[in-house]
Amino acid sequence: MIDALQFTVQLSSRSGSVTLRRARLDDLAALMALLADDPISAARGDQADAADTPAYARALAELIEDPSNEILLVADDARVVATMQLTRIPGMARRGSTRLLVEAVRVAADQRSSGIGSAMMRWVTDVAAPTIGSSLVQLTSDEARVDAHRFYERLGFVGSHRGFKYPIGEARPARAGTRP
Repeated sequence: MIDALQFTVQLSSRSGSVTLRRARLDDLAALMALLADDPISAARGDQADAADTPAYARALAELIEDPSNEILLVADDARVVATMQLTRIPGMARRGSTRLLVEAVRVAADQRSSGIGSAMMRWVTDVAAPTIGSSLVQLTSDEARVDAHRFYERLGFVGSHRGFKYPIGEARPARAGTRP
């Protein structure tokens, strides 16, 4: 399972050594701030608004308790500078392969291009995936994140699929073939 991963891990970046560790409930404000620090996330509602704290706290608690998920963060001496979510997905396809899904990768704006993101993703592919028995690491990235796509491709990820989302509880256009 994903809890087989060992922490605390030292990662090297151009800005020095940073620590990768599991997120705790008391990291909530820092995690909310990282989401809000990203323009695409902020446009979707991740504003780090105090009124949203209960929803984020509920989600973080649920993820911490879920043995198939990890919320990880990277801290330098002074603050949290990055985060990502890992989800272990057993499957039938690819002869019963287990996938490691990487989501919500965020690096603080003033730390982007410092090597922290590369160090995080190398740890995922070189340590986390083999440790949990995953034969494939996958991720999705918003189509607007052109710089992120170049980043993942430089690390050896291949754009192989097209993702789709279906928003629940939001106004949607009529489905093809149906009457309004």
